[in-house]
Order: sequence, then C-alpha cells, then structure tokens
Amino acid sequence: MNISILGAGAWGTALAIALAQRHQLVLWGRNAAAVAAMDAQRENTAYLPGFALPAALKASADFSAAVAHAENGLLIIATSVAGLRPLLQALKPHHIPNLVWLCKGLEEQSALLPHQIVRQELGDSVICGALSGPSFAQEVARGLPCALTIGSANAALRERVVAAVHGGSIRVYSSDDLIGVEVGGAVKNILAIATGVVDGLGLGLNARAALITRGLAEISRLGAALGGRAETFMGLTGMGDLILTCTGDLSRNRRVGLGLAAGKSLQLVVDELGHVAEGVRCVQAVRQLAHAHQIDMPIVDAVARVLFEGETPQQMVQHLLAREARVENA
Repeated sequence: MNISILGAGAWGTALAIALAQRHQLVLWGRNAAAVAAMDAQRENTAYLPGFALPAALKASADFSAAVAHAENGLLIIATSVAGLRPLLQALKPHHIPNLVWLCKGLEEQSALLPHQIVRQELGDSVICGALSGPSFAQEVARGLPCALTIGSANAALRERVVAAVHGGSIRVYSSDDLIGVEVGGAVKNILAIATGVVDGLGLGLNARAALITRGLAEISRLGAALGGRAETFMGLTGMGDLILTCTGDLSRNRRVGLGLAAGKSLQLVVDELGHVAEGVRCVQAVRQLAHAHQIDMPIVDAVARVLFEGETPQQMVQHLLAREARVENA
C-alpha cells in the first residue's frame, strides 16, 4: 500500500520505520534542510537518534508529492495537535485520501478534539479517524510489541488501517467510538504530569496507583459527557495509554511532573525536554470542557493550578488529600 506520513517527529518517524518494511512509505517533513540531512544520513538525528531509516523509506519535503503518493492508500498526520489545523489548511487544495491522525490532545484556544478540527477544516465528507494507544516511539522503532486502536465511524477506513498497520510487532484493534479514543489520549497526558509529581515527591506506589485509578475515573466522566462509551476507557486508548504514560520513563508528560517536583520552573522543564508535552498544552482546554459540562475533575484542576496559577506540587497533593470522602463510582 502507498502510505505517506506527514510529520517527521519521533512518533511519525518510528511508525514510518515500522511500516516501511511492508509498504511504499513517504515521510514528509516541513524543514527541507532537515529532511535532506535525514535522507543523506538515513537517520532522524533531531527527533529519533540511533535508529536507521530503512532503504525503502523515502524522506521528502515535497508536500504535494507526499499527498499524491497516498491518493489510493493511506495518509497519516503525525504532527502535534497545535500543528494539525495548519496542516489541514495546507491539504485543502489537494484530493484528500483516507486520512488518519496520531496526535493526542485538544486544541488550546478552541478546546476542540482533533476530529472536530478536521471537520471544521475539511468538511463532513472526509473519510478519517484516529490511530491511538500505548506507544512510545523508541520502542516501536526498535520493533518491540505494541497494540493500537483505530477509531473511526467509517468501517472501510478501519479495515484499511488494520490492513496497513496490523502485522509484525504491531497489533491493531478497531473501534467506532472516535470520541472515546480521542478523549482517553488527550486526558492521560495531564494525569501523567500529576503522576510524575507524586513519584518525584517520593509519595510511594500506593499513591501512584490511587492517582492513576482516580485519573481513569476523570477520563471516563468527561468522555461519557462528550459522547464516548465506557468500554473504550477500559481499553487500549484509555486505561492502556494511561498506565504507559503515567509509569513509563520515556513519557515526556511524566518527566514534566518529575521536574516540577524537583523544584524546577515549568519553562525550564519544557526547555530541557526539547519536545512537545501535550499535557501542558491541553490542560486548560480540558479544564474548560469539564467546567462547561459540570464534570468533577479534581486531578486535572490541580495540575492546571500547579502549571499556571503558582500552586506548588506539595500544595497540589495536600489539596487532593483534603477532599471530602465520596462514593467511589458516583
């Protein structure tokens, strides 16, 4: 199958490495000089150093050619959520083939999920979906086992993505609950920041388990209010991605929490990461949605206060512990 991946960051490059073993793969990046260097060195030294690009993988800065390559195959967007809308606007003059995105989060200004941004920019007729799940780029690039979910209302697209991506070390499951898939992927990043704070303060494994579990309750409450289904939040894109992002040392959002617990400023932590931490970018949008739908999300609210309102990590923990007792599943 002809596949083009738009976005040559860590995750886009890792998936390109994995899929180039079986497909005609074009990896597009907007920085022509960086793409030329990547093609010459056969390595993405900026975002995924140490992993050789397969000979069959073509790196390109030619946007039109990359889109045309996937016309009868699969077009995958691998930007951050912040980069999604500009890329969709660039796609408007082109024929849009089957479209899938990898980004997880909400748009900061609008509090929209990725599929809502896609509909705004490309209309309701585009065949599209989200490919999500617990997946660190470095492990996928190494060929280690991973399981993902394609969320889409379109059955034919789900089948196409399974045919393209499922195989080798990657398993792909399908779901028609696109909203549920996206909500899990967005909120888990915020909860990973909170878990990083708990671990960085040395509060123990009991506290970590409690936070992750109560975090899953927050994902489920918001997801249900937005139209997602309960079983989705117990699957790969809910509980699975939450566990990985909250506990894995490769998690950028967890590292934000660890840095804050160590007394570093948010700006310093983000600068040291050198990569996007979506939890920082979308926490205010998730908080806004929670308030609009009258959803109780105390952990999300606490993270927002630490990131943007001057509350210390220690105060965050004390406020969460001081909350009144309640029925667990209310």
